[in-house]
Amino acid sequence: MTTITANRSPLCQLMGMSPLIKNDRAAWLQGPPADCSVLPAERKNPCRLVLLGAPGVGKGTQAEILTARLGACHLSTGDLFRAASKRPDCEQSPAMKAATQYMRRGDLVPDSTVWEMVRERSKCIIHCGGFILDGFPRTLGQAQSLKELMEKETLSLSAVVNYELTVDEIVGRLSGRRTCGKCKSVFNVKERPPKFEGVCDRCGGRLLQREDDRPEAIAVRLEAYDRSTAPLIQFYKDLGLLLPILAKGSPEEIAARTIDRLNALAG
Repeated sequence: MTTITANRSPLCQLMGMSPLIKNDRAAWLQGPPADCSVLPAERKNPCRLVLLGAPGVGKGTQAEILTARLGACHLSTGDLFRAASKRPDCEQSPAMKAATQYMRRGDLVPDSTVWEMVRERSKCIIHCGGFILDGFPRTLGQAQSLKELMEKETLSLSAVVNYELTVDEIVGRLSGRRTCGKCKSVFNVKERPPKFEGVCDRCGGRLLQREDDRPEAIAVRLEAYDRSTAPLIQFYKDLGLLLPILAKGSPEEIAARTIDRLNALAG
């Protein structure tokens, strides 16, 4: 089997980088022909990462920290879907329109539509100084499409970081999460409590527990994640790209652990 590890750069440029400054990610969020306000500088060994992790492991927080430290671009499909839902129909590509229609009906966006949205933004993957894919790929089909694109462009992933945490720890973390009803800021009653119980620090709004953050709902979400992601994890493991990271500790500790492991890839 041909793998994308054969051309892997020996080491991502991890230290001593200037972070991206106010990059609006217009090319990613809006699609062609938009251009980003700030483009990553050319680098000899840019980091190209995929982040995996069950709900509650803090993957989104890690994506933000790593984006700043690696000078890469944060390519989040969650952000992409939210941006698509807010754009007028006349400003949406066919793929964005299709995705928006699925979301409005409360349906999952199928692989083909997700891939089409990513494909029309392929310059964000091909022509940048590194990227962190967050939320994509989520299925084996999406992973295979990404692999084919990168092989065609003679590019390679640096690693696929899989953040791991026990089920009990995930349930404890998510069940303690509270979201502001106004500004949507997120707190945790144990790990990041607000200054005043039930009140948002930022806007004074009421903090609520989402229905899907209740223990019984979390268990269902984790089961669904395991079913859909197991083939994906095995796929990247077979390619020699999977990098398991324990998602325990503060966000800074987890990020440092991730960077140490990425550095260790150089041997």
